[in-house]
Amino acid sequence: MPYTPILATLGYVLSPDRRRVLMVHRNARPGDHHLGKYNGLGGKLEPGEDVVAGMRREIREEAGIECEAMQLRGTISWPGFGRGGEDWFGFVFLVTGFSGEPFASNPEGSLEWVEVGRILDLPLWEGDRHFLPMVFDDDPRAFHGVMPYRDGRMVSWDYARP
Repeated sequence: MPYTPILATLGYVLSPDRRRVLMVHRNARPGDHHLGKYNGLGGKLEPGEDVVAGMRREIREEAGIECEAMQLRGTISWPGFGRGGEDWFGFVFLVTGFSGEPFASNPEGSLEWVEVGRILDLPLWEGDRHFLPMVFDDDPRAFHGVMPYRDGRMVSWDYARP
């Protein structure tokens, strides 16, 4: 069977002093697959949209700010991640420059600035703890990982940094 994942972006917006990251606390919709967790911003690519345009659109829609500088930090294949077992493939960005003032919240939850050093203390998807350190490290190489999920739980994690 061919691999036909849902393509998505996931972005982490740094504060101008690079000490904090803008996270969404998914606390607004009771039926949310991510309820209670903190996450970066992003979502599904639209037809005809490249990943950079998709990341900019998602940040604009979810946070009300305009991305002015960003780096692709990695890619992750998430087989089985969706609520119905759908496969996802994400392009993970670090947004290092933006204009505007972020919203206080969006339909998914409240937006909060979190100290980068405390991000792993938050309630996150189990798998996020494996790749988030690489999003914020000083290694210029992008990471490319595979993180299968089964029944809402991470099964394994493997990655390369060529």
